[in-house]
Amino acid sequence: MPAIRPATVAGLFYPAVAADLEQQVGAFLASIETAAHEPVPKALIVPHAGYIYSGPIAAAAYARLVPAGGRISRVVLLGPAHFIGFRGLAADSAGAWQTPLGTVPIERPVIEHLIAADLVGVLDAAHAREHSLEVQIPFLQAALGAFSLVPIVAGDASPEAVARLLDVVWGGAETLIVISTDLSHYLDYRTCQETDRQTAEAIERLDANTLGPDSACGRVAVRGLLVAARLRGMSIARLDLRNSGDTAGPRNRVVGYGSWALFEPAGRPTFEDGVDAQTALAAVGPKLIEMARTSIANGLTAGCPMPVAVTPDLPALLAAPVAAFVTLLRNGK
Repeated sequence: MPAIRPATVAGLFYPAVAADLEQQVGAFLASIETAAHEPVPKALIVPHAGYIYSGPIAAAAYARLVPAGGRISRVVLLGPAHFIGFRGLAADSAGAWQTPLGTVPIERPVIEHLIAADLVGVLDAAHAREHSLEVQIPFLQAALGAFSLVPIVAGDASPEAVARLLDVVWGGAETLIVISTDLSHYLDYRTCQETDRQTAEAIERLDANTLGPDSACGRVAVRGLLVAARLRGMSIARLDLRNSGDTAGPRNRVVGYGSWALFEPAGRPTFEDGVDAQTALAAVGPKLIEMARTSIANGLTAGCPMPVAVTPDLPALLAAPVAAFVTLLRNGK
């Protein structure tokens, strides 16, 4: 893949001219009424159709980010593969992604860490024509301004595999998780409404097991987020639920769209940078155990603890001057 991934669906899913795109996205965002002092979501679920169809529904989620411009500096974006089948989760090799609104840098150190941890592979073909991720970028550019991107296409993967990836990249207030999905496809209007209502209720119960192949094209990533959200005690709010028959299409064959915001629980103990203890443990726990085991092995062979090297892939929390207790078990003892 080129060093900069070009916009491949500009002029198809959204305007190719920067001024037109800026005007359209700005109008979508301005149409959403948000209450003062609303909390900023940690994660969003948003649709990915052409803007005339799903743009208003996506805007209901992205409008919640406008107050966080300048605070959110990293977006982890997951969406389904529409063009090729593969197992697992795929990053690409690009250094940046381009839209008519400008270029967004890819956070390569994070992706390289995910590759080294065997959580993702590199499959440029999965990204080359994929619109489910690309159509989110102009909304993010309009809402956040500058940010770096971690784009992942989901193939055939378990919810647990997605949740493990999310644990590693979860971060703190600087990181946003975005899951791209449409809902039911090509049903009549009333059947779509009922099908999507059931899907929405399952999502709002954080019920990953109920979502089937016909519920949502991005169900792989959605299910992973729901597993992570349940483990972290997150809350969820429905922001919009409509279909193409409500926005710009006929009603005999419609596609469903929904948007949700997910929030981390308030009131848990936090570190100085505002990251709560449970989130921090989920994010750095596996790395912490790995470091403890390595240090024990070094102590047995060299007679001293392993010094901690501050490297780019070391989570910031583990590079800070803090203490932690680690318990290692063998056969449960």
